[in-house]
Amino acid sequence: MNDGGHMHGMAAAPPLGGGNNSSNGTMMHRRHMMMHMTFFWGKNAEILFNGWPGYDHLGMYVLALALVFFLALAVEWLSHCNIQRPETASNRRGSAAAVGVVQTVLYAVRVGLAYLVMLAVMSFNAGVFLVAIAGHGVGFFLFGSRAFNKQNYSSSGKTSDLPPMNC
Repeated sequence: MNDGGHMHGMAAAPPLGGGNNSSNGTMMHRRHMMMHMTFFWGKNAEILFNGWPGYDHLGMYVLALALVFFLALAVEWLSHCNIQRPETASNRRGSAAAVGVVQTVLYAVRVGLAYLVMLAVMSFNAGVFLVAIAGHGVGFFLFGSRAFNKQNYSSSGKTSDLPPMNC
């Protein structure tokens, strides 16, 4: 009898070991999210952390989108900020190492935030992808474009404390 290729009664065996077993030997049921490998729309996604924002939690999904937006915005701010004051000849001797440490810490924070945005986009949720692009776009508009940039460019053309992000 042909039943369309379905194999009724052929279920996978439970995993060995006591990972989710309770003391009486029954399996505890837990809802597992499917890992998407293509873009999808919807609020039921896992972004950055296991189980976050959760299943059927619109408010937490909106919070996750806001977090991704502000992470992308922060990456752009760090890419175009000038936190350190220009050096003068009198304070250049003792502060070269301190300036290098500050630049290194800022660079590491920027790269770490950029990786978090990348990992969030790897959830393949289209909403996350769009807010990441929006965060980078708004961040560049505010901090990197000439629209709000009242900065006097030095003769060296340096516009940031950090080197540009290159792929």
